[in-house]
Amino acid sequence: MRHRKAGLKLNRTNSHRNAMFKNMVTSLFKHERIRTTDVKAKELRRWADNLITLAKRGDLHARRQALAIVREKDVVHKLFENAAQRYGSVAGGYTRITKLGRRRGDAAPISMIELISTETDTKKKKKKKKPKVAIERKPVVKEKSLAEETQKEKEQAKIEEAAERSEEKAAAKEPAAVSEEASEEESKVEEQAAAAVELQESETEDPESEKSQEKHEDTEAKK
Repeated sequence: MRHRKAGLKLNRTNSHRNAMFKNMVTSLFKHERIRTTDVKAKELRRWADNLITLAKRGDLHARRQALAIVREKDVVHKLFENAAQRYGSVAGGYTRITKLGRRRGDAAPISMIELISTETDTKKKKKKKKPKVAIERKPVVKEKSLAEETQKEKEQAKIEEAAERSEEKAAAKEPAAVSEEASEEESKVEEQAAAAVELQESETEDPESEKSQEKHEDTEAKK
């Protein structure tokens, strides 16, 4: 009979088996999931549950017991820091084993063991229903009067906008008219200057041409 003999031998010596499971449980708490055979995963679950129970207790003696099993201080510190928040409301069932099939080579059944996150903060909080506000219904006559007033205001606003636009257009046209008047005055001054130049030229013509004109006039008188 196997009284008080928990655990599996796995065809290994006691020291070899303990060293192997210490390394495996260290890797499990470090990476939060590992792949191994089905038999080792089931035995590893027992080691992980014992360490999480020590971490939930959280005193100095429990920390020293955990350091005797887990090989890395950082992993123990992380485990003790998060155990109360992550596993505080759960008494057992800290791991999950998922079967993955058989291993190539020796066809051994392979499983993945991982830590389950059971944080109390992830629970959905019930949304508080907002109290319904009573809506006051106004009579239809008042709504119509308000609608008419809004329409009148819109029409007045449109009229004011049209007046402003017309004023802007008139203001834009005024400088153009002024420029046209200035151009007309300039053209008149140029014409007058041209006429004065022509008169001066006619006065300064050759005396021979004047004599010829006088002879021509005399001949015409004789005739």
